[in-house]
Amino acid sequence: MTLSILIGMVGGWQIAIIVLVVLLLFGGKKIPELMKGIGRGVKEFKDGISGEDQKQDNKDQQK
Repeated sequence: MTLSILIGMVGGWQIAIIVLVVLLLFGGKKIPELMKGIGRGVKEFKDGISGEDQKQDNKDQQK
């Protein structure tokens, strides 16, 4: 319940300030690299949970 209250309190100005701070800290060129890294991490996490790594290992061993 507390999380929903906090999310409800974040408005457009707060999001704009957060985006501006991120841009100032990392720069425009680093942000796509950070997003790619986060995407790869999420994909590996999902694959690990669903057992895709085990399926891939089995395919590699059969070759």
